[in-house]
Amino acid sequence: MRKTALIALALLLVAGIAISTYLRRAPEITYRTARIQRGTIVSGVSATGNVSAVTTVQVGTQVSGTIHKLYVDYNSPVKKGQPIAEIDPSLFRAAVEQSRGNNLVARANLQKARVVLVDAERTMKRNSTLLKEGVISQGDFDTAETAYQSARAAVEAAQGTVAQTEGALMQARTNLNYSIIRSPVDGIVISRAVDVGQTVAASFQTPTLFTIAQDLTKMQIEVSVDEADISSIRQSQTVTFSVDSYPEQSFRGRVTQIRNAPIITQNVVTYVVLVTVDNSDLKLKPGMTANVTIEVARKASVLRLPLAALRFRPRSATDAGTTPRPRNSTATRPPQQATGEQRVHILREGKPVAIGIRTGIADDSAIELTGGALKEGDLVVIEQIGGTGKKKANAAGGSPMGPRF
Repeated sequence: MRKTALIALALLLVAGIAISTYLRRAPEITYRTARIQRGTIVSGVSATGNVSAVTTVQVGTQVSGTIHKLYVDYNSPVKKGQPIAEIDPSLFRAAVEQSRGNNLVARANLQKARVVLVDAERTMKRNSTLLKEGVISQGDFDTAETAYQSARAAVEAAQGTVAQTEGALMQARTNLNYSIIRSPVDGIVISRAVDVGQTVAASFQTPTLFTIAQDLTKMQIEVSVDEADISSIRQSQTVTFSVDSYPEQSFRGRVTQIRNAPIITQNVVTYVVLVTVDNSDLKLKPGMTANVTIEVARKASVLRLPLAALRFRPRSATDAGTTPRPRNSTATRPPQQATGEQRVHILREGKPVAIGIRTGIADDSAIELTGGALKEGDLVVIEQIGGTGKKKANAAGGSPMGPRF
């Protein structure tokens, strides 16, 4: 029994030594690779914007009053000239009748003044004949002439009064017509800001009662593009975008306008780029947020290098426990970043070897390979697996017995 126990103890000791040796050995390092393939690369500028109708008309009122009737509601199709609301016309009709009465009085006064003028003219002519015959004196003739001139002035004054009353009547009739609010364009009502019984006041700023989109089959997106990217935007460039309502569907549009006016928000300068979109299926609605990608360059049948290959940097088994330095530190910056070159790594005898390359345009996953020793089908390293597990206590700056105080 004692011999068996000694043998078992020896086996446990050997197993412990083996396990300790296995745990202390350097971790195995492997590498993931990706193949350089030929394909299409589309370079784009990403931005956000809001969908809106190409032409949106805000309908107000030119007279004040109480909303008497509403003829349309949200999403109602309207035609140009169609009544969409009516303000209580009672006061406006009364004003029309009053103005009509004033006009009739003015016309009657004009007619009376003309009769007086005819009588004064006749009297003056008769007195002129009598003056020549010596029947009346010069003073009597002057009196008749003065009456004639006064009658002429009264006729002109009556004509002015008639013109004033006609203007007042026209204004009253116009206000009565304005009491019926009509659609200025063909379109669809997308907002309504009033209800029956509500009082509206037309003062210096006309209140907005309705908003009408002229044509929802053609929409536009006002995209805010950063100043760093605006130089690559051109008219007629293709645009793809998505909205939250249809996350799996991609819509297409085209750049139609690049506005020069800068928009400065918290020292960030952006410019508005207008994108027109066909909305024949009416899926897009005004106000939707669009995630836009403007295609600025496209190249077909080029060598596609995975972007992960440019980001890869080999590390040794001792790198895992070391404290990383800042990325912008020149001590850790790779040579290609300091000199303007681009480098990737390939495997030779199981070890990563740096290769110099030249690149072109890029998309979200790959970049164009324009020069260097690599060709289609070559494998490039994109990730290192393993190479970690050294003592982290030393990396933290403490002693094996614990941190110093």
